[in-house]
Amino acid sequence: MAGRREGPLMRGGAPPPSRGSRIAMAIAVGILLGCVFAFLYPDGFFLHSSGSASSYLRTIKVGSCESSERVNSLKSELASLSEKNSELKKQIKELTLRLQSAGIDTLPIKAGPFGTVKAIRTNPTVTPDESVNPRLAKILKEVAVKKELIVALANSNVREMLEFWFTNIKRVGIPNYLVVALDENIENFCRSNKVPVYRRDPDEGIDSIAKTGQNHAVSALKFHILREFLQLGYSVLLSDIDIVYLQNPFDHLYRDSDVESMSDGHDNMTAYGYNDVFDEPSMGWSRYAHTMRIWVYNSGFFYIRPTIPSIELLDRVAYRLSHEPKSWDQAVFNEELAFPSRPGRDGLYAARRTMDIYLFMNSKVLFKTVRKDPKLRTLKPVIVHLNYHPDKLERMKAVVEFYVNGKKNALENFPDGSA
Repeated sequence: MAGRREGPLMRGGAPPPSRGSRIAMAIAVGILLGCVFAFLYPDGFFLHSSGSASSYLRTIKVGSCESSERVNSLKSELASLSEKNSELKKQIKELTLRLQSAGIDTLPIKAGPFGTVKAIRTNPTVTPDESVNPRLAKILKEVAVKKELIVALANSNVREMLEFWFTNIKRVGIPNYLVVALDENIENFCRSNKVPVYRRDPDEGIDSIAKTGQNHAVSALKFHILREFLQLGYSVLLSDIDIVYLQNPFDHLYRDSDVESMSDGHDNMTAYGYNDVFDEPSMGWSRYAHTMRIWVYNSGFFYIRPTIPSIELLDRVAYRLSHEPKSWDQAVFNEELAFPSRPGRDGLYAARRTMDIYLFMNSKVLFKTVRKDPKLRTLKPVIVHLNYHPDKLERMKAVVEFYVNGKKNALENFPDGSA
């Protein structure tokens, strides 16, 4: 019995699987896995992946459209906010100016980079006060355009020239103008010609000026009357009646200053300023002294905005003219605008602008220079003011003949100056 080998059954173990049974088990496992995948991916594994890709692409496409719409929406919101920001900056600027005009200190402001700093030039307008003159306020609401109008003062002494004045205004098509009548005859004359007119309530001082009204007396009166227009919140283009209108002046204003005035200067230097060297030989090495010079503004044609400095200017001029009988209104007007603060005097802090001398032309520029220059003759001014010559009406008619009716020699028979 020694050396006898026991078979597997004798040791209690199972017989080793045959090759066929192993193959059968692999097939069974494969079938089982197939069932599992069939249950989990009923549309097929690769089909599902392809569908997912298509779905993803569709999601990207829809998302892209939604993103584009969102971008446009954000751009619109940004533009709206930018506009609101600009409006807020403007309101802050106006509030700052109001505080400064009231003498209230504001928060300090940092200066920007070199070349970017620009001071404030346009003072804020006053709050309108209709209680000052309700009757005038009602008239101005009907006559003014965008809270501005031309204003002229007139009495019976200048009736013929007044008619020529408003005839040209009507021809140009300027709707916003008003005559301040200083007597009943002119009031009735304007009404009969359908000219907007205003006559103040009876006033002893004004009535006496109206009756005796020479040019300088009437010129002084206008500063007193203008104050009410500004208090009511209106900008005024004050006009003498020896002016011919050829274009609408409101199309050529800058409106960036308290006072915008035509000049009595006759060229670029005299109108806009120049460095005039004063020579005093007895001083030796320091014989030359530099001076800044500019010819005066014309107080018969200027645009004035309803600001605190503007009203202060009118008050100063009116006060001086009433207390200095020999003063000339144009000289006082310019002194108050130009002279600086000094010991014993506070200057007027008003912004001012000089009008273009070839658009807002005085008669010296026209007769001394323009009519003799072939190129300048082709320019059409906005107005011509016959301030340098006494034969006003005749020259006014010639100006219309030249610029309106095209008569080339209409200006030739007049001398450069007065006869």
